Amino acid sequence: MSQIDLTKTSLGYGVGLRACHFTWLAQNILPEQTGVDWFEAITENILDHQGYARRLLFRLREHYPIVLHGVSMSIGSTDPINISYLTKLKKLEQELAPALVSDHLCWTGLQSVNSHDLLPMPLTNESLVHVTARIHQVQELLQRPLVLENPSTYMSFKQNEYQEWEFLSQLVASTGCQLLVDVNNIYVSSINHGFDAFEYLNGLPLSAVVQCHLAGATDMGEYLIDTHDKPVHSNVWQLYAALINACNRPISTLLEWDADIPAFPELVAELNLAKQVLKGSIPHRDPIVTATDALPISTPLAQQLTVTVPELPVEQ
Repeated sequence: MSQIDLTKTSLGYGVGLRACHFTWLAQNILPEQTGVDWFEAITENILDHQGYARRLLFRLREHYPIVLHGVSMSIGSTDPINISYLTKLKKLEQELAPALVSDHLCWTGLQSVNSHDLLPMPLTNESLVHVTARIHQVQELLQRPLVLENPSTYMSFKQNEYQEWEFLSQLVASTGCQLLVDVNNIYVSSINHGFDAFEYLNGLPLSAVVQCHLAGATDMGEYLIDTHDKPVHSNVWQLYAALINACNRPISTLLEWDADIPAFPELVAELNLAKQVLKGSIPHRDPIVTATDALPISTPLAQQLTVTVPELPVEQ
């Protein structure tokens, strides 16, 4: 496939490639059977994989555009850019010819330890200079624009000098990178941090938007968690309609579903609601409230990094 300018056109409506659907897809591989226009594959699931998942992805590539979506580039980390990772990504990109290569505005580890979490960045001038240089480095190696996704966040830094949409706008202006707008993440973060989700959308450089994610979150009462295991909420559908209207053009739209994944036809039925939403029909869905019991937080960073804590003076 020749390179598509997705700032002017759209791939249509797609879903993420998940292992639970492999058997069904192998038997129903043609677009008229699946009912989708394209697939997004998690980069790390394919990068070092020479087995069935890779073979199926390349079979799908014969019939559909493919997008690579990464979770380990760690563009915001203070660790050096992982050249080994990028070299393998470049090789896969050359073999697969994906329509887009994306990752997240976040950091994922420290001292070469991967937390497997998309961790929030301080949105400061220092961070902006740092990330700008790293995006240039990635784009020079890949010889294509990097597509950055806005993450869902549950904390922010007191030192922040930018709103997230302002930070992303600065990155687009300084690097020519493109944007994957996850409207569910905007909604989740707006509830968690108390900002206006529509102000976020209006503050983005919409000409740089090339893809959109839809997903379901879990309402924990005082905050939302981006769980990707439920239908898309009504408020997220409203944001999606606002995004498409503001862009005034079709945007490649993908439904993410990563846990409690329904059968493929049911997944496509949820995706197809996007077409109805753009005609003005917003599904009404009440939030799903789950237990708010505190759960232990575990990360490889906590287990493997050595932190020296000074002793406190003992009161006499």
